[in-house]
This record gives sequence, C-alpha cells and structure tokens, in this order.
Amino acid sequence: MTVFLLMASGVMAGGLGALLGIGGGIVLVPVLVLGFGIPLEQAVPASLMCVVANSCAAAASYVENKLSDLRLGLTLELATVMGAIVGGLVAAFVAEAMVAVVFGLFTLFVSLQMLLLRAPVQEPVTTTQYVPVNYPLGISGSFVAGGLSALLGVGGGPLKVPLMSYGMRVPFKVASATSNLMVGVTGAASVAAYAWRGHLNLALVAPLVVGVLAGASVGSRWMPKVPTAVLKKLFAAVLLLVAGQMLWKGGEGLWPSLWK
Repeated sequence: MTVFLLMASGVMAGGLGALLGIGGGIVLVPVLVLGFGIPLEQAVPASLMCVVANSCAAAASYVENKLSDLRLGLTLELATVMGAIVGGLVAAFVAEAMVAVVFGLFTLFVSLQMLLLRAPVQEPVTTTQYVPVNYPLGISGSFVAGGLSALLGVGGGPLKVPLMSYGMRVPFKVASATSNLMVGVTGAASVAAYAWRGHLNLALVAPLVVGVLAGASVGSRWMPKVPTAVLKKLFAAVLLLVAGQMLWKGGEGLWPSLWK
C-alpha cells in the first residue's frame, strides 16, 4: 500500500512540476516528511531525484512545442549554478532561519500579486513571439535563486518563474517550461552531494520517480492547453504553500519557544 501511495504522491508532484515549472520538490518534501514520516535528510535527496526525473520527462515535449527558451535557460542556469556554489560556501555563516523568513515573505508577496492582478487578455505562447528584457535583473535574480536553493534545499522554480514572467516580460507558459528545463540541471548537481554522503534511499526514490514520470508526462501535455490565467492562479496557490512552509521553518528557528 505504501508503494502505491508513494507513486500517487509522485504523480501529483510530477504533474504540478511540469505544469508550473517548479520541479514538484517543494510539494513533495512536506508530503514525505509529514505524511510518510520520512527523515528530512532522506526526503530532500529523494525529492531532488524526482525534480531531475520531472525535468527529463517534460523537457522534450516543451522543446518540441517551442515553449522552452534554450538560450535564455542556459544563460540563467549559469548564474544559478554560480549562486548555488556561493550559497554552499556561505551556508555555514548565514542564519538559515532568517533567510527562510525573508524568502517566505517574498513568495507570499508574489503569490498575492499573482492572485490579485489580472492576466493579459492575450499572451504569446511560443519562444518566437517575444523578446526577453532586463537580462541583468534575470541573471542577478537567478544567482540569488541558486544561493537560496543551496541554503534552504528548495528548487529555484518558485523564484525563477515570477522573475522571468514579471521581471523579464517572458510569457508565463514559456517561463514555466524554461524553468522546468533548468531545475533538472540544478537538481542533478545538488543530489550528487547527498548521494556521496549516503542519504539517497533508492527504495524510496524508485516508486516516486515512476509516479513523477507519469505525472510529468501528463502535465507537459496539458500545459499548452490550460489557460494562462488558470496556471497563474494554480502557481500562486503553490507559492502560498511555499511561503507557509518557509515562514514556519524560519519561525521555528528564530523563535523556538513559540513552537513548543
């Protein structure tokens, strides 16, 4: 029964990850820890493996449909990897709880903005119908996303998608598809360190990856057909979940007496 529940969780995470470009890890970690009682040091690398699987399953479909901007993705991913390296180096000197609170407040602001602002009447949906702007903002924001990923163990998708969509004027669906392409590279680099320390539980990963591959395959086919406004509302709802998770994590570290 547990194996089927893990597969079902993978399907949910894979579908959301492919639709929204977040990899699904931010949803999968709390499900594994709170729902299945999996230790965090095993849940995080298992989630990262699922992020890689999600990206691999959806990337081909998005490239074929001209939704992924390969040039933009490669440019921003380089900055993300550099940020992840720096984040890993300074992790010992930065209060993780404070970073979690700041990130939680930021994602809360973005989610409320996406819920309250109206979507444009018609938005370009392929990489041939727009030109990205504000590359310095995108590169610096991706650097920050990589650093946060290293500090907090979260993917850069929740930050990269609104960064590209609102900061660089990239169509939302293109931003989601491009983010999906990038999180796979970031996840693969991150999971190697956990595997080296022996925290990668293959018995846990196997059913999750099977579910994620199925969910991502379905999600990548649905995404071009789902209205942009619906995707934005769904993304905002997931960001609210992320904000709550980060604020809880940060608050528990800054004010432990309130959580006793």
